[in-house]
Amino acid sequence: MGGFSRSVAYLFTLFGLAFAANRTAPPLGAIVVRSGTAAYGEFNTISAAVNSLPNDQSSRSIFIYPGHYNEQVYITRPGPLTIYGYTNNTSTYRSNQVTIQAGVPASATVSDDSPNTFGVGSQAIAVSQYGSRVGFYACGFYGSQDTVYANLGTQVYLRGYIEGATDFIFGRRGQAYFGGNTIGVTAPGWVTASGRQADDDGSYVFYRNTIVLASGAAPGTAGNVYLGRPWGNYAKVIFKNTVVSVPLNPSVWSIWNNGNENTDHVFLVDYNTTGRGISTNATYRASFATVFDATQAAAYSISSAVGSDYASWVDPSYLV
Repeated sequence: MGGFSRSVAYLFTLFGLAFAANRTAPPLGAIVVRSGTAAYGEFNTISAAVNSLPNDQSSRSIFIYPGHYNEQVYITRPGPLTIYGYTNNTSTYRSNQVTIQAGVPASATVSDDSPNTFGVGSQAIAVSQYGSRVGFYACGFYGSQDTVYANLGTQVYLRGYIEGATDFIFGRRGQAYFGGNTIGVTAPGWVTASGRQADDDGSYVFYRNTIVLASGAAPGTAGNVYLGRPWGNYAKVIFKNTVVSVPLNPSVWSIWNNGNENTDHVFLVDYNTTGRGISTNATYRASFATVFDATQAAAYSISSAVGSDYASWVDPSYLV
């Protein structure tokens, strides 16, 4: 488990959810997962529960009792699916009691609160996201390099925790919105790596997130953290109203690397970034990045990120 005991309130959903103070029993009709169970009708792994679902358009749900689940979870069914984790407080990842982990390099755990145990310096993806209308609510994602692969489709990450060091929120064509999360940095590196390769609908929009130095962060992390670097030449990332407590590099944004800068068509923006970790002198920022004013920033929101129909599938209880 990599020293982490936190887990998630919701893994993800393809449908709207109701907010509740706690969730300690399965909703009516939910498939039950319980570690070590021998009870009839229950599953002792999440994968077995997922694999039991019909491959159709019906709405289904899974409820997971407390425990550590050492497995990779793959979900491919076309119908709406909600996965609930046992928690005493659905509004925060800190109270969750389900942990899913997998110590597999360069492969996704696809889990809600998933410390990947392969180790620092290796690509160990916690969640690999390709679906549309997917919501992660009060979830924790833990890794080092490439923690959250927001690669394709519309997706929201709300009131959760995302931890890593190198390009740990990344992807090519994802339309992703991050609201009210705590983002923990564990070592010198880059929070985002947008791999957008053309002027398409993909973007990452961050709103009212907090960037902190994670517990046990490597020495020398302070001052060597960037909001992101462009994995693709059309990288598009917008940070709004971010509070930064870990000192950023004064440039704020970085090139991809020398000789392959990927800065010709990038859209790397921040607005109203505050906290002791950000320089008040915007002239230090990289020349290819932009600081917005309030009018410019207003054009970028959850609607611009995932579409104006977001209210039909995003749980409003988790919006900030």
